[in-house]
Amino acid sequence: MVKHRYSFFLGCVIPNRLPQIEAATRLIAPKLDIELVEMKGASCCPAPGVIKSFDKDTWLSITARNLAIAEENGLDILVLCNGCYGTLIAGVHDLKDPVTLKRINKILKGTGHQFQGKITAKHLVEVLYNDIGKEAIEETVVNPIDARFAIHIGCHLLKPSDIRPWGVVEDFTLVDELVEALGGTIVDYKLKDMCCGAGGGLRSAELEVSLDMVREKLEAMKQAKIDAMVNVCNFCHLQFDLGQMQANKHFGTDYQIPVLYYTQLLGLAQGFTPKQMGLDKHYISVAPFLEKIGMSV
Repeated sequence: MVKHRYSFFLGCVIPNRLPQIEAATRLIAPKLDIELVEMKGASCCPAPGVIKSFDKDTWLSITARNLAIAEENGLDILVLCNGCYGTLIAGVHDLKDPVTLKRINKILKGTGHQFQGKITAKHLVEVLYNDIGKEAIEETVVNPIDARFAIHIGCHLLKPSDIRPWGVVEDFTLVDELVEALGGTIVDYKLKDMCCGAGGGLRSAELEVSLDMVREKLEAMKQAKIDAMVNVCNFCHLQFDLGQMQANKHFGTDYQIPVLYYTQLLGLAQGFTPKQMGLDKHYISVAPFLEKIGMSV
């Protein structure tokens, strides 16, 4: 019997550019008694650092429509992207104000949706750590992953702290602990908390600056002698994978750091093949990492 049910919000980047992350998440979910329920008609979140800056009511109306679709399922939202999470949880917060809710629902009326404020948005990390629990995750592990990992948390998972379930965090270790539950060893590295350089429109507007930021993080990871890096945001994932290839070309570097979204690593630990986890679809080869743990694509 399924114990945990969520409205599954994919956003834009996953279905358009990283379907392997969706596939991996759908495969690992049943082993954790998770049911992912479709959000029919869901749209872009929209991005917190772009549309909101130009017109807040437009941003909030689109956000509220997505929240209303999840609410019609009667289920909280499970989100894989830090940016989408930032938008949706901020929308939940802003719409608690009765005046704001009334104004936005008036705009939504023409779409056939109304938001009542009965659900919230949860990041994958929150679902796995708080709702499922490390012990339940450990019970699904049939292939412990003995390797050294650098963790990239990403900005919107933690900030603004006043509307995040973990509040102000000096040393956020939840992702580290989730990786350790699979058998991994966490390696500390310089600039761990630094932005990947993709968000806020920076990757689109100033690609060279964006790539220079990811280059700095990659160099710090290289110095730490890791086997792979793990992230919990698809946009950060794109930046470290595609962006790593672009940074190599632009700066003449040769970084070859395998990049895994957490559910891909979890799937390997649960006994799924690298191909089922979509690891053959990455820009940067994961072959050295797989060889380290006794696998191959």
